[in-house]
Amino acid sequence: MAHRRDFRGKAVVVTGAASGIGLALARRFGQAGSTMAMLDINKDALTEASSRLANMGIRTMHVECDVSDPHCVAGAMEEVIKDLGGVDVLINNAGISARAAFAATRLEVFHRVMGVNFFGALYCTKACLESLLERKGLVITISSLAGFSPLLGRSAYSASKHALHGLFDTLRSEFRRTGLDFLIVCPGFTATAIGISALDGDGAITRHPQSTAGRPSKPEHVADQIFRAAEKNRKLLILSRIGHLGRFINKISPSLYEYLMIKSMRSELER
Repeated sequence: MAHRRDFRGKAVVVTGAASGIGLALARRFGQAGSTMAMLDINKDALTEASSRLANMGIRTMHVECDVSDPHCVAGAMEEVIKDLGGVDVLINNAGISARAAFAATRLEVFHRVMGVNFFGALYCTKACLESLLERKGLVITISSLAGFSPLLGRSAYSASKHALHGLFDTLRSEFRRTGLDFLIVCPGFTATAIGISALDGDGAITRHPQSTAGRPSKPEHVADQIFRAAEKNRKLLILSRIGHLGRFINKISPSLYEYLMIKSMRSELER
């Protein structure tokens, strides 16, 4: 039987912690007895979120950080390790989305999305790897359905999420005998700001709502499922029926998946 993790007294770092799934995860792990290090680029929202959790009795610290900047990440992780003594759990949650046809998407949008979604997770993992190894820790990375199946009009976003799977699946193999574990999480549609703050092809915030399937999940529900999977040392967690179905169909019949996906999402590109 696999070892069950206990997060009481552990130092947990969450990126993108000022809102949405990141804030819900900080609350959930904090309620389990972890000390939370909350990172986000939005200083005011981060300060407010950290104060709210502290008022709930959760031990917190917060550091303003742009995860796409390796120097900023190195400084933030150095501060966290100095204050908390190390890192037991890293949750790579910070992310942005982009929705536009490939031909209409500027290269700088690809760089921005990859910078936050992929390189941000890479920089954070590199910066606290030594501590994670010493403590036989856990890296949780938030991906999506786009990490294993194509999504129309999301070439930049899908590329960044596919890259995350390639990186962290490889790291799981490399570190398999060290005690350091890796969990990749693929939530379904969730009621967070990422859907309404997606970049358009020119880099501006898109004015078009995203296509969704079913009712969006609440961040608190998603966080609770992630916490339970982390306790059990799961390797992959897919949090929606549409995600499981999409992965299955794409494996057995990529052509059928492509047909159904285009039919469902075509309207986004026709607006």
